[in-house]
Amino acid sequence: MTAKIIDGKAFAAKVRAQVATHVAKIKQSHGVTPGLAVVLVGEDPASQVYVRSKGKMTVEVGMNSYEHKLDADTPEADLLALIDQLNNDDNVHGILVQLPVPDHINEDLVINSINPAKDVDGFHISNVGLLGTGQKSMVPCTPLGCLMMLRDYHGSLSGLDAVIIGRSNIVGKPMAQLLLGDSCTVTIAHSRTRDLPDVVRRADIVVAAVGRPEMVPGDWIKPGATVIDVGINRLDAPEKGEGKTRLVGDVDFASVSQVAGAITPVPGGVGPMTIACLLANTLTACCRAGGFEEPEGLTA
Repeated sequence: MTAKIIDGKAFAAKVRAQVATHVAKIKQSHGVTPGLAVVLVGEDPASQVYVRSKGKMTVEVGMNSYEHKLDADTPEADLLALIDQLNNDDNVHGILVQLPVPDHINEDLVINSINPAKDVDGFHISNVGLLGTGQKSMVPCTPLGCLMMLRDYHGSLSGLDAVIIGRSNIVGKPMAQLLLGDSCTVTIAHSRTRDLPDVVRRADIVVAAVGRPEMVPGDWIKPGATVIDVGINRLDAPEKGEGKTRLVGDVDFASVSQVAGAITPVPGGVGPMTIACLLANTLTACCRAGGFEEPEGLTA
């Protein structure tokens, strides 16, 4: 068996096109343009690239992009004052503070200072609580993207056995809540899980989000299972030349793809869906703020 490749890059392009279509409708019908504000503190190279990409794609779907770049030594109080300003700006429907922030800034305080209705990352404690109790919330982008791809591939997820490897607040825990909401039987596995290979082998759906390169081999996977690889790990690649690297997931793609029924690649799988879902969340936040009809298929 060779697994079907779930093309996250193509799926993300489809999501962005759907967002763009709905944005155009809102502009025409209501005269409102969804706006996303991204705040970057410091000069982390990876974060800078990510922020540029977010800004470019925000404009491409017809939204307004507001970028705020602050020095690494910006006082916490100044960052909180900026967030308060954005909370009260009716042109801003989504606010994202690029993580990580410098050590002198309390990350939890920053996240929870964002208006929950504008929290397009879905990290605010209020949104965590709403998601956990099955109420309407802003949903973290990466798990939302995974859910969209799983729904697209399977149709109904009801009754499927899902194992999530990883218990982070950003992916593992919200992923579990989303799959429970779609009536899966869910297990969260982690570094202390006993007989981890046996736990994973019973799963119809495996979501690997543990941050260890190629940790999950093919003999952990039930034949025909769907594998969503959230991991993005950079390894040395001397065969490409001195100092060169390659990206790999948390799954050993070569062996798992011979057993699974479907699998997301790295790169080109979950990664592109994260920004697409950020745009979808901004659109959703705008629709909720204005009382407009929400687009189908872009929320949990």
